[in-house]
Amino acid sequence: MTNVLKNFVALEGIDGAGTTTQLRRIAAACAETGVACHPTCEPTVMESGRLIRKVLSGEVTVRPQTLARMFVTDRYEHLYGETGIIAHLNSGELVVTDRYLFSSLAYQSVECGYDSVFELNKEFPLPQVLIYLDIPAEVGDLRSARRGNREIFENSDFQQRVIRMYDRAITSHSGLGMEVLRVDGTESEDSVFEKIWSRLKRLPIEDM
Repeated sequence: MTNVLKNFVALEGIDGAGTTTQLRRIAAACAETGVACHPTCEPTVMESGRLIRKVLSGEVTVRPQTLARMFVTDRYEHLYGETGIIAHLNSGELVVTDRYLFSSLAYQSVECGYDSVFELNKEFPLPQVLIYLDIPAEVGDLRSARRGNREIFENSDFQQRVIRMYDRAITSHSGLGMEVLRVDGTESEDSVFEKIWSRLKRLPIEDM
């Protein structure tokens, strides 16, 4: 898994870290500055992603190993589908996704084991920039509680284990050409955005 996709950015962090909020702000900033940007997310809005969201909400129950494979299916189409990430990158756009393969390596590894989940995802390319919004599990728990409609993984004990898996996944992919930007997600929304935008405003690069 050493292929790095230029102009591809992934936002990652535990539940409540603020990835969705920052994706929205990045898309708005790109629109204001005339940058061609395609904001997206995982699970996707495709049928495969909708089914995953039903699992995450508790509406549908599957084995952890099944869910891990469902994410792989959704991600493959997200990347290589007719209107997927690769197509947008080839059109010269900056692509920013709210969650990508590092979410699988963090969340699914808790129940399935890191090596097993890594094997399922090892062929996926890496983003040029991985932005990790770092918050304690307790902070994420409080934010999730305020939001309501909790998903199956939204509890402090599980999220603490997810943090450890994120650290393992990020460390294991160091030195492979992917830039990692860690941002303190406990800071204000504006402060977090400014740190992210100070890096992303130099994208997209044209030497694809």
